[in-house]
Amino acid sequence: MACEKEIWQKIGEGFVQEYYNQFDNTNRVALGNLYSTDACLTWEGSPFQGREAITGKLANLPFKRIKHIITEQDFQPTIDSCVLIMVFGQLQVDDDPPMAFHQVFMLKNVNCAWACTNDVFRLGIHNIPV
Repeated sequence: MACEKEIWQKIGEGFVQEYYNQFDNTNRVALGNLYSTDACLTWEGSPFQGREAITGKLANLPFKRIKHIITEQDFQPTIDSCVLIMVFGQLQVDDDPPMAFHQVFMLKNVNCAWACTNDVFRLGIHNIPV
């Protein structure tokens, strides 16, 4: 008999599915609704504070098409009743070759609804200093 998934894992899986579905279907403006009012995003080292700034960043990314392929996702409950999510995968932008990425989200129950309070995104390609 299989074990029942913990509620925090179900919440995390639902968020990941909704986030990347909206992102890939070019509804990036609507992604702002998944963030809390004072959320933080770090995108490739650049910080964005607040839902409006985050929505602006995501809506104005310079590509027409994107497809995320999730290869791994991990979920943890935190001691303050939040859900920590780590996502690994590949993304393909327009006609570019696929690139690895990783993203970390923190979800918190805000006014009886789950919202992303923290988001850190990095491509899996980085120059190593010599």
